[in-house]
Order: sequence, then structure tokens, then C-alpha cells
Amino acid sequence: MKPAQVKPTINIDVLNQVDARVGTIKSVSEVEGSDKLVRLKVDFGDHKRTILVGMKQEREDPTEIEGRQALFIVNLEPRKMMGEISEGMLFDVGYEDGLQPALLTPERAVPNGARAG
Repeated sequence: MKPAQVKPTINIDVLNQVDARVGTIKSVSEVEGSDKLVRLKVDFGDHKRTILVGMKQEREDPTEIEGRQALFIVNLEPRKMMGEISEGMLFDVGYEDGLQPALLTPERAVPNGARAG
């Protein structure tokens, strides 16, 4: 696989606007009527969020990620999908390049809510 072309340069101020944090995936459940979406309940330490992720067809058993820490973008505007509100985005790698996606996870356990950067 040849790596994708690098996106246009951005100012550090733009990057500093992105709030990426570690959260623990407490549960994974189906979103009724969707053939792609699953509902993640994620613990960020001082709060919990519901985040909808299009991984139903990417994994044989999406519940295999329950209990794992992963990196999430937490300051996106809430987005309504399939009648439900998603309060962030799972940050994974591979999908855009046609690969089986993989979670971005810390190398060791860190407190929920720890910021990337």
C-alpha cells in the first residue's frame, strides 16, 4: 500500500483547537435500523458520552473493544445519526486507506480524560 498524500499544511492554532482525549469504552451496542453504526458508551473520567461509530461491518464482533481505552475527539459538534446524538468521534486508523481499522490506544493505562498532544 502506498501512503496517501499529506493533507495541506495547517497553522498550529488550528491543531490546538482539536481536543483529543482517552476514554474507556464501557459498552458497545447496536443502533436499531443501521447496518453500519454501533453505540459506544465512553467514560472520560469526569463525564460519560455516547458516541456512534460506523464499525458494525468492520469487525466480526464489535463488542470485542469493550473495556479498552482509545483516543476520541471530544469537541466536535454533536451530530444526529439514525435518530440519535453522537457526542464525539472515535479516532482510529486504516479505514480511509482501505485497511481494517485499528483503535488508537495508549501503550499503558492512563486516566480517562487524559489529553493527547
